[in-house]
Amino acid sequence: MKKSMFLAVFVISLVSSPAWCQRQGARPYWYSLEQGKFYFRNGDYGKALMAFEQARRDRRTMYTRMEQDIIDLLSIPEVRYMGDSLERIEEYIKERYQVNAEAALAELYYRYPKANLEGSAYRALEEIGRLKDFPEAEYWIGETFRMEGELGVALGQYQKAHDQRAFLENPGFDIEILYRMVDVLKTKQDYTEMEKWALEILKHDSLWFGGSGIVTKHAMTTILENRDNGLRRFITIYRYNNIVVERAHRLLGLYYYASGRHKQAVEHLMFSFLIQNTILIQEVIRSRFDFTFTNLEDLMREAVRKPALAAYIEEAEYYKTLYYFAAALYSDGNTKQAAARQLWEFLGAHPAGGEWSAKARLQLRAPFVEKIVEMP
Repeated sequence: MKKSMFLAVFVISLVSSPAWCQRQGARPYWYSLEQGKFYFRNGDYGKALMAFEQARRDRRTMYTRMEQDIIDLLSIPEVRYMGDSLERIEEYIKERYQVNAEAALAELYYRYPKANLEGSAYRALEEIGRLKDFPEAEYWIGETFRMEGELGVALGQYQKAHDQRAFLENPGFDIEILYRMVDVLKTKQDYTEMEKWALEILKHDSLWFGGSGIVTKHAMTTILENRDNGLRRFITIYRYNNIVVERAHRLLGLYYYASGRHKQAVEHLMFSFLIQNTILIQEVIRSRFDFTFTNLEDLMREAVRKPALAAYIEEAEYYKTLYYFAAALYSDGNTKQAAARQLWEFLGAHPAGGEWSAKARLQLRAPFVEKIVEMP
């Protein structure tokens, strides 16, 4: 009996809050968003688009109403005399039971750090107004248009979602938006814009940018130039597991190789290759704590035994990355060609590499710089 009474009280309090029901009888904006995702995953793109657009409208309606609640409060003569003091206005809200304004501020503080308002009531009003944007809905509208083949419209939606990234429920989701933009631009063969947004992703790579990144890149390439054991020392010495930026490095490396910018291709494919091997080594060690990297052959022997790592190797295009990393090293000059040959030797002797193993064997017989018109 007590349990059912508690549940009833909980439900009543939940559905009566503005953030839950956007006034009595209305569905919350996130409900429409989740409903749209359900339709999307089931291939019903028409219904999905309608639900995502409804979610966008619902959120705008909700925060427009809250914005008006604050405007109404600030318009009261007594409140106007308090100036811009958020603290004094909050006291007035509690004393006079201004429940709508109180709920609006509570919602704002949940979404936005109160300390950043610096005690300004008008800053609070401004920030509530900004919360009308719904980047997740813009992204999913873009996804729906992409699935319908409307790539230009989809790209515009992704751009809008990225512009509104400050209001994402999951701050890390902005990377997903950027990757989707990069993928669409690659499909459209707009490589200049693809490069621009892939480089935007790399702003999340602390090792790539800044003075320390320049020093690290130089040290890495210097080690690779060692003719005897440069490749082995490179993988033994360096570890970097920033998996978020790996694909951006890979895409840029392939693009620079295809466009003949071999030095830049080396740097990006070097980072991609390093991250991929770091992930493999770390995951192998998780299941076999005594494992120590000695060479790529031993690492692959351990990795392919594990279904999850075998799937990662395929998803990350490991063999393709390795092949073009070697090709970029070979194309960039004589000092790096020994490392290129070592990579091709490993790949050529590794049957799981498929077409990339075959291409590596061709390179070993008669090395050449590929002339590529489009990205591989």
